[in-house]
Amino acid sequence: MATQTGGGSDFVNNLGKIYGIYTGGFAAFVVLLAILEQVGVPDRVIGYLFVFFTLAVYAGIGILSRTMQVSEYYVAGRRVPAFYNGMATAADWMSGASFVGMAGTLYALGYDGLAFVLGWTGGYVLVAVLVAPYLRKFGAYTVPDFLAARFGGHVARFLGIIVLFACSFTYVTAQVYATGIIASRFLGISFEIAVFVGLLGILLCSMLGGMRAVTWTQVAQYIVLIVAYLIPVVILSAQRYGVPIPQLMYGQVLQEISGLEQKLVADGLASAENLKPYLQPFTTYNPLNYFGLILCLMIGTASLPHILMRYFTTPSVRDARKSVGWSMLFIFLLYFTAPAYAAFAKLEVYQNVIGTAIADLPQWIYTYGNLGLVKICGADATTVDAIRAACTASGTGDGVLALGELSINRDVIVISMPEIAGLPYVIAGLVAAGGLAAALSTADGLLLAIANALSHDIYYKMVDPHASTARRLIVARVLLVLVAIGAAWLASTRPADILSMVAWAFSLAAAGNFPALVLGVWWKRCTSAGAVAGIIAGFGITLYYLVMTRYGGMGEWFGVANISAALFGLPIGVIVMVVVSLFTPAPSKEVQDLVDELRKPRGGTMMEGGDVKPKAA
Repeated sequence: MATQTGGGSDFVNNLGKIYGIYTGGFAAFVVLLAILEQVGVPDRVIGYLFVFFTLAVYAGIGILSRTMQVSEYYVAGRRVPAFYNGMATAADWMSGASFVGMAGTLYALGYDGLAFVLGWTGGYVLVAVLVAPYLRKFGAYTVPDFLAARFGGHVARFLGIIVLFACSFTYVTAQVYATGIIASRFLGISFEIAVFVGLLGILLCSMLGGMRAVTWTQVAQYIVLIVAYLIPVVILSAQRYGVPIPQLMYGQVLQEISGLEQKLVADGLASAENLKPYLQPFTTYNPLNYFGLILCLMIGTASLPHILMRYFTTPSVRDARKSVGWSMLFIFLLYFTAPAYAAFAKLEVYQNVIGTAIADLPQWIYTYGNLGLVKICGADATTVDAIRAACTASGTGDGVLALGELSINRDVIVISMPEIAGLPYVIAGLVAAGGLAAALSTADGLLLAIANALSHDIYYKMVDPHASTARRLIVARVLLVLVAIGAAWLASTRPADILSMVAWAFSLAAAGNFPALVLGVWWKRCTSAGAVAGIIAGFGITLYYLVMTRYGGMGEWFGVANISAALFGLPIGVIVMVVVSLFTPAPSKEVQDLVDELRKPRGGTMMEGGDVKPKAA
């Protein structure tokens, strides 16, 4: 039963029908909740139904996809079609931060926020051209597995594990944090308990079936998150302009925003000094940091282990390439919409909030003010009286809201869009379900990357090479649970720096992984000593810069922002790798032949079972 459900040929051949039925069922469920809302069912009950239904479906897929086969647990049996792997990768990639935070970042930064869109999507071009097909042909189970086979010995493997853990642990903690916020908001329970409710959903998705369960769960989660992301802004676009394609109306919205900015200054509701024009470049980042951030995000994306792992699951090298293309399309759907989301929200604020009498502010201001996400005159916008008192105390109490008096948390932009558009509560529940799907799918992928590296690369490869299949999978599951509990505990403490540390993952991955992966594939002369020295130098410099500029009181070097630390670590890593390789004996003929074979576009998988020497050697 489990084998057939998770990866048998009948299952793969019927994927279209299965996910078609699932999508239809989800749509029917949303319609049912909309009807329940109209007949008077309380909002909290609808929130409960959304969270529990989606968690139950994901958990059900995870349980049905349980497995006791090593290749199924680590790489889903290498049977995932390119189209569905593209969807799973998109879900793996689009975290709760992407879903909730991307539009908010664009709202706050305007033009400069496009650096995130360009960097994160551009990274997949590098994945397709330089990395993914070759790792798939090699046939390893994990990224450290490839480093160990290409560069020999356990030193490169161990360094790969350190980089992987540094990139992934704070990232997975942030995802558990996001599931806790959503669950607490919609279930009415404390955040500390909600974190572990979210954790239960994550574990049920990933623990029993490993990569196989996570893959089919992530496809289901992608469908939920993209529908939830698109519906509110599509309806808002149709309401405002009669065209249900917000991306087409984006240009018109930007023109209206520019006109309103001038009007706000003319009416005395904003000062020319404090108003950052939405379309003006380099108001937040200077050109060096803008393009540096794009570069770090691009190369970091192409180096994140939990993303690269997804391409180990396709049937062939050709499918790995196609899968990257599908990934880009599915990610594009969200990232192409995020700027429109931000622009519509900015327009709404400029038209219907700024310049409005305090007594006439829209209800969503108070809804999110009570959650501490909207402030006016420096105080939470909880009631009209509270706002008046705060504005009077600050000396700006003229009864009309000016731009400088309003402060909106970035996370509000996506969450509040249903209320801004005047849509029923069921749409707000749908958006929450989408955010939950985004956080869960990324958490699954990250947890699996960490646990697989610990169980396969440390336990099986370095501690007990003769472990039986059953023992290996038990160890993998135990480690998965331990890492998950650690992440949930850390998230429950509400760490202040967790979101900024997530941004570190990209610079650390870029400096620690990218030079070794790319030179390992594309330069036969790269030696084991060179790779080890390069990883230590690149990763070490980047980590030093990140920690010291944030916590050590060290000033920025050449004005490079903390978030772009790989601008130092990446070139240093490459230079050290090249120089040390040239000063040490060339790799053996077997290794050089292996690299030649690796780069040939045709041919079968070079490692059998992920745990023997390459056949091509």
